[in-house]
Amino acid sequence: MARVYVSSVIDAPVARVWERVRDFNALPRWHPGIRDSRIENGEPADRVGCVRDFHLQNGERIRERLLGLSDYDYFCTYSILESPMPLTDYVATLRLTPVTDGDRTFAEWSAEFECAPEVAEDLVNGIGQNVFQAGFNALKRLMAG
Repeated sequence: MARVYVSSVIDAPVARVWERVRDFNALPRWHPGIRDSRIENGEPADRVGCVRDFHLQNGERIRERLLGLSDYDYFCTYSILESPMPLTDYVATLRLTPVTDGDRTFAEWSAEFECAPEVAEDLVNGIGQNVFQAGFNALKRLMAG
């Protein structure tokens, strides 16, 4: 099983960062790699089990299911249902924790998945940098602006 883990500190209160990321359909509003997104069957974007169908900026399509969401613990967990990436059993969690020193946010994004050994390193690096870290970098810019 391959694992990806990226963490960062965002210079904004956790409630403000959570307000931006908790909407499972809001990726295009904060992540630069996402072109558009919709929740299938008109379900609420915070209903566990809902499916988001979105396109990357390059046009590739991904479908993900919301597995868990907590406004108390500031996390969302989701799985990939369809993706152009050569992987299976992908489950990821985006978690925010308050940093009381300076009223900042500790952000963690992690994933585990199965894939062929020869593509594991490329997938881990690509997801870690192009998805997770790129998202954190965008959040830092949004929160600063």
